[in-house]
Amino acid sequence: MSNMDQEKAIAARLSDISSVDTAIILGTGLGVMEEDIQVNKIIPYEDIPGFPRTSVKGHTGRLIFGSLENHDIVAMSGRFHLYEGYTPKEITLPIRIFKLMGINNLFISNAAGGLRPDLKPGGIMLIIDHINSTGQSPLIGPNNEEIGPRFPDMTKPYTPEFIRKAVLVAKDENIDLKQGVYVQVLGPSMETASETRMLRVLGADAVGMSTVMEVIQARHCGMNVLAISAITNNNDPDDYKPAPLKKVIEMAGVAGPSIIKIFKGVLRDISN
Repeated sequence: MSNMDQEKAIAARLSDISSVDTAIILGTGLGVMEEDIQVNKIIPYEDIPGFPRTSVKGHTGRLIFGSLENHDIVAMSGRFHLYEGYTPKEITLPIRIFKLMGINNLFISNAAGGLRPDLKPGGIMLIIDHINSTGQSPLIGPNNEEIGPRFPDMTKPYTPEFIRKAVLVAKDENIDLKQGVYVQVLGPSMETASETRMLRVLGADAVGMSTVMEVIQARHCGMNVLAISAITNNNDPDDYKPAPLKKVIEMAGVAGPSIIKIFKGVLRDISN
């Protein structure tokens, strides 16, 4: 069976479970958002033939089918990372499957280190653009025209209408929603002080180890994208402090309720 045939087979199996219009990726420590989903069915990743497995604490590794704000959704509780040894193609397999299921909207959350002084732990940042600092792409290799074009446009990788809606929801909910540019690094080592200075010079506002591969694939698939970072630590190169995973998960949990309020508000404003 070819990779495409396998992806179609998985999509067909999952499509039989629920008619979904929106997929949500829950980042490190952001499982708190599961509490707002009216769950219909849960499928562990290991029960899906050919699906990757997650190996990182804070990523439970299951697909959650349910409803949120009168939308049928599927949430990925746990994602995959380059530093786990997966290829970009393997990391983004769920995105292609979602597209084959007929899903057009992708909401993404992640945990990130703030590179600006105003990006404090427990806060959130709406991603308006990104920098790919991994040197990798899920689109390398032969292109599948059934999925998307050889050279997908990336002038607006994050859907402007979703950004506008998110800003309005944050205002209505009295949420301090910052905006900025996210940079994905390879990981798993954290950035040095000098690397942090370099990322600032490049124009990044927050740094993490996920999301960009998924967004590239989603845009290749023609999907609408909304992404928000939970700021879990502040990378101040002049007063650099460690960011242990326990603290990252704790601060992501603080930011999670604000992210889900924005996701829910945007969903309310999207026609089924």
